[in-house]
Amino acid sequence: MSTPTVEAAINDLMDRAWNAVFKLLCDRGLIGNDLDVEEYTGLASWTEGLTRYTVVHSTTVAVLFRDTDPVDAIPFHRDLLGSDDPKAFFNLH
Repeated sequence: MSTPTVEAAINDLMDRAWNAVFKLLCDRGLIGNDLDVEEYTGLASWTEGLTRYTVVHSTTVAVLFRDTDPVDAIPFHRDLLGSDDPKAFFNLH
């Protein structure tokens, strides 16, 4: 079995939760008429205890997942990359 590519992992996660991600982006005012899932180009993932956190981002937005559930979306900024605690940029409530 081969390791999935970043693109495949992003597409799999976004496909499973697209309706919830779309609602989250709309609720945060972060979606335009021409948003395309293919625009997502980055992924960072880590575990804390039994929970996996994943940030999927494009050049304009970032979405935080807890396990496979999207929990928040924010405008993307470079400070997220390489941060010791990327989830600190998001609202987890």
